[in-house]
Amino acid sequence: MNKELREFRRLERVCLEQAALSTMDLARSGLLKVADDCRVAAEAIEAQSPRRPFASAVQALKQALSVTRIPHRH
Repeated sequence: MNKELREFRRLERVCLEQAALSTMDLARSGLLKVADDCRVAAEAIEAQSPRRPFASAVQALKQALSVTRIPHRH
């Protein structure tokens, strides 16, 4: 699992670097989407890692807070 995590992080970094160098909007947009997908996949792997219970707890807390937010009334 650690190898997969490193690979997704590496792909994310490469896509972000290539997007920064791209002169075409369509290519840049596609690279940024792939980088985002790699980030999401890496975060999912990190959340499943048994060696990182704190990371799992933080992820669960983030999800719980994002669902239970009450909109402010003005």
